[in-house]
Amino acid sequence: MPDAIMLFAAGFGTRMGRLTKDRPKPLIPVAGKPLLDHALALTRGIPTRVVNAHYHADQIAAHLHGTDIHVSVEQPDILDTGGGLRLALPILGPDPVFTLNTDAVWRGPNPLDLLAETWNPDVMDALLLCVPHANAVGRKTPGDFTLHPDGQLTRTGDVVYTGAQIVKTERLGAIEDKAFSLNLLWTLMADAGRLHGLIYPGTWCDVGHPEGLVMAEDMLRD
Repeated sequence: MPDAIMLFAAGFGTRMGRLTKDRPKPLIPVAGKPLLDHALALTRGIPTRVVNAHYHADQIAAHLHGTDIHVSVEQPDILDTGGGLRLALPILGPDPVFTLNTDAVWRGPNPLDLLAETWNPDVMDALLLCVPHANAVGRKTPGDFTLHPDGQLTRTGDVVYTGAQIVKTERLGAIEDKAFSLNLLWTLMADAGRLHGLIYPGTWCDVGHPEGLVMAEDMLRD
């Protein structure tokens, strides 16, 4: 089981409109607590936890002040998920890590536990937790991948990536771009037959847009 996790909280949250005019999306409250705290609750017991920050980074840092959580501030430019993960590697260490988006909520078993139970570094370079499109509450766009019977993922299909994964980081050093998406890393892994997926048995809500706030609270209430 990885002993480090990266939580992505640096984005501008533009789809949220006025809700992110003066604060970062991870600090928007859902069911009485910030999105970031919903995500952090899933990470208890993981020794090394890193949250990246760029947009209103001072608010993220202030929110986490006094905790044992590291903040990796991306300045002057935002680095996207791949560049942000690479910047945090001196804290995270060289071994495989969890990553988790902070703009979603979950109903069901802890997604990180499921990933840890299934992770097999002998055949996997990344294990992405996915849900069928029908269980992706608030998702407005099509699915991301096809999950094959052998567990491998290929591009396009009817399963949605939830933002939770275990990933090896060695290939990050070979990417020349300073700012880049983890999609670039996944493409390299898929080409090598080492990008794998796992279906989450519960429900998951995308809170990347204002309507998702109500949907998330309804899902948690139910």
